[in-house]
Amino acid sequence: MATADTYPHLVTDANGRVRIGKTRYTVEHLAAEHHFLGWTAEELLRQHPDLAPAEVYAALAYFHDHHEAVLGAVEATGEWVESQRPAHSVSRSELLRRSSSNPAGG
Repeated sequence: MATADTYPHLVTDANGRVRIGKTRYTVEHLAAEHHFLGWTAEELLRQHPDLAPAEVYAALAYFHDHHEAVLGAVEATGEWVESQRPAHSVSRSELLRRSSSNPAGG
């Protein structure tokens, strides 16, 4: 594992993702919460009590220094997740109609 540029507490894993030390958290994870949910460093610490303040601030510094690249990675992950969802062949209204026409379940 290499240190992510010169950011203490951050490492680049074998897959090229920047992680917070040996934790399960990636910079993308905290960046998404910060950017999309508006969580401050203090809120991130409240939500992730297993992280130290220096780790959260290092992740946020990396995010702001690499803003476009990190947001691009977050969006790419979101697109991949969406592509893995199965297409719904039956609409919700059809399921409700079926359910109400067969209240005994069989």
